[in-house]
Amino acid sequence: MATDIVYLNGEFMPLEEARIPVLDRGFIFGDGVYEVIPVYSRHLFRLPEHLQRLQHSLDGIRLANPLTDAEWTKLAHDIVARNQGDDQSVYLQITRGVARRAHEFPGHVKPTVFMMSSPLVTPPREQVEKGVACITATDFRWLKCDIKSVSLLGNCLLKQLSVDAGAAEVVMFRDGCLTEASASNVFVVRSGVLLAPPKNHLILPGITYDVVLELAAANKIPLDVREVPEHEARTAQEIWLTSSTREVLAVTSLDGRTIGDGKPGAVFRRMHALYQDYKQTVMRRAA
Repeated sequence: MATDIVYLNGEFMPLEEARIPVLDRGFIFGDGVYEVIPVYSRHLFRLPEHLQRLQHSLDGIRLANPLTDAEWTKLAHDIVARNQGDDQSVYLQITRGVARRAHEFPGHVKPTVFMMSSPLVTPPREQVEKGVACITATDFRWLKCDIKSVSLLGNCLLKQLSVDAGAAEVVMFRDGCLTEASASNVFVVRSGVLLAPPKNHLILPGITYDVVLELAAANKIPLDVREVPEHEARTAQEIWLTSSTREVLAVTSLDGRTIGDGKPGAVFRRMHALYQDYKQTVMRRAA
């Protein structure tokens, strides 16, 4: 049986040997940030964009980046090479480090840097062809959702609501407008126009979100990036989830109400095909 190899603070080691002190601020306070990077055929997907978002998150919590982009790139390639499987999901995490328990930031503490790889699990064909059911909830998380923080308790509580309901995700609204899902961005289609909530402090700036916007613009799919009122989302002809692992996935039921005709819509089918073509093109260029 293959052993998962991880990176922790300058060393590669088997996963079961990785340890951090109990006073690590990631453990005590959730004081850290993370990234998840999909790997197709052993090629990292849009790594520069992931590293750019990582820097945004680090800046948001006032933590200096412990590595350069070149060092992150080498490390990510190393972790992929040391683990099995052509398609992987690389997870990296940086915390502020180990210090006595106090709310204020400690001085002169070395950040904890961790990276691992897991098998990449994308939606099965049945979900792509039939879509998924979702529920809705009020978005009660903090007001810095653009930071990809390891403090994910709010997201976990919301995600569990969907698990309890036998749904794939929970689509969230705040102050009468669509934000995102517990672990996905959300798009809606009305009258053939693709609507996307704007990137601000209320949603995570998704890498797949950006790909969808780029593909829509390049292929003349009508697009409007703006606040999406709750009633427009609930009465939309199509709703999509997007993320690095879900890619682009249609929602065909929301709170038990059928979306459109209950099947993935025409705009979704076009975007899904465009996304798959784009992904293959990127991987061929990287080969």
